[in-house]
Amino acid sequence: MAESIYGKHEDEMHEVMEYLMERIRDGSKIIGEKTGIEVIEHLKCRIKSEESMREKCRRMGLPESEESALHVLHDAIGLRVVCSFLDDVYAIRDFIASCEEIDIVNEKDYIRNVKPSGYRSYHMIIMVRGYYAEIQIRTISMDTWAALEHHIRYKKNIKGNASLIFEELKECADELASTDVRMQIIKNMIMEEENI
Repeated sequence: MAESIYGKHEDEMHEVMEYLMERIRDGSKIIGEKTGIEVIEHLKCRIKSEESMREKCRRMGLPESEESALHVLHDAIGLRVVCSFLDDVYAIRDFIASCEEIDIVNEKDYIRNVKPSGYRSYHMIIMVRGYYAEIQIRTISMDTWAALEHHIRYKKNIKGNASLIFEELKECADELASTDVRMQIIKNMIMEEENI
């Protein structure tokens, strides 16, 4: 059997992943205590599988090596944080950024800068203890759309109606984004009323 593309780093990678999960849960608790509302709907994590990492290296024209997996590509460790409301996405982002032991390498705000497909999410590439991790933070609506879009786009060989299908997907994304905004407004109204 070939040596793992991660070399002897998998145990440390799992420790980093668990550490990040713990920190994000801590942040959720702190933010939730201030607002009185649960911040995170769910939190998922993974170490990219051997097969998936090797396939990505091939797709990117990189050697299938530890160097590529851990230093060139930045998503061997992945976390998805699904929040209840839009402002929770940015509150979690700010909490992560405030952690001294976490270095932010790159950020992409696909909520304010929506992808042409309609995809929305907040992406962070961070480094902890010498390991890169990708964190995606999104609302329940964004997560639902991304999951359904993935099934449609990547699991089917779309030909004839492709442009119409992708137009419909974009429209669904926009409608869900509108719902996120409206739910945020309702949350803000309730919080204002409680503070009176």
